[in-house]
Amino acid sequence: MEPQVLTPHVYWAQRHRELYLRVELSDVQNPAISISENVLHFKAQGHGAKGDNVYEFHLEFLDLVKPEPVYKLTQRQVNITVRKKVSQWWERLTRQEKRPLFLAPDFDRWLDESDAEMELRAKEEERLNKLRLENEGSPETLASLRKGYLFMYNLVQFLGFSWMFVNMTVRFCILGKESFYDTFHSTADMMYFCQMLSVVETINAAIGVTSSPLIPSLFQMLGRNFILFIVLGAAEEMQSKAVVFFVFYTWSSIEIFRYPFYMLCCLDMDWKVVTWLRYTMWIPLYPLGCLAEAVSVIQSIPVFNESGRFSFTLPAPVKLNVRFSFFLQVYLILLFLGLYVNFRHLYKQRRRRYGQRKKKLH
Repeated sequence: MEPQVLTPHVYWAQRHRELYLRVELSDVQNPAISISENVLHFKAQGHGAKGDNVYEFHLEFLDLVKPEPVYKLTQRQVNITVRKKVSQWWERLTRQEKRPLFLAPDFDRWLDESDAEMELRAKEEERLNKLRLENEGSPETLASLRKGYLFMYNLVQFLGFSWMFVNMTVRFCILGKESFYDTFHSTADMMYFCQMLSVVETINAAIGVTSSPLIPSLFQMLGRNFILFIVLGAAEEMQSKAVVFFVFYTWSSIEIFRYPFYMLCCLDMDWKVVTWLRYTMWIPLYPLGCLAEAVSVIQSIPVFNESGRFSFTLPAPVKLNVRFSFFLQVYLILLFLGLYVNFRHLYKQRRRRYGQRKKKLH
């Protein structure tokens, strides 16, 4: 005897673009769901109001729909989604005005037309926001790119200054004091590269890529580049002096402790030894570096006076001869002013980092 064919309870709701049908059948097996000539055909074996039976129904829609229904089986029901061919609000579901007895509104998903329009606008705004974020880049993506960029910058600088530090150390161990006089010719190309690249560090601070204050970064970048490119680079007589070794060695010593700390920050890591070295080694090294720079400037004054390089005469009626040594003397004042600015900034950083811990010990 063939099983009795019954009609299940069907609940419906709509949006401007879609129709939702919920068929009250549990433990559904082998559902046959299709749309032909704008009529939805449903047939399945399942447990409904009349127990385990074959249930089926047919619905002719009010307007045209797309013939590819999407359905999902759950333990208690079958959810069917049908897309309308034209996005619009329907006054009812079926072509026949009288609602079939097995069909009822799905109040769990039911919305009035005005509410559906608000939902539609919200979805459209969400879609536009998603597109905008994809075009602009999400905050998480931008943060990752920023960290990757800063990590690579700090890595390149660390490798450059490490190479110079090792080079000068090895040469000193082998040649002794004789290595002092050839330091510029053996390491200047790498120092040129690293100091030109340091301009990026100041730009990062200026545009907010890093939280470093601009003034200390600018003072250090301009001061070092003045010593390297003008005082040493433009005067060949200065390049064979022993002071070059001490200038380059202190600069490299400072940076091989600073850049690893920044690299670890990009990885959200904190190694206590590296952190302590970054916030402590500047205390002896910055004054020593400043002293070495001051000595190089003082030694360059007679060199520039003798050569007349960068000196000039003001036009008539003044006709005053301005020696470059005057600017070097002014720079000596600015050098120690820059030391004060950087020293004050680094001292504040160290106090913020370790100040509270020291107070707790007392």
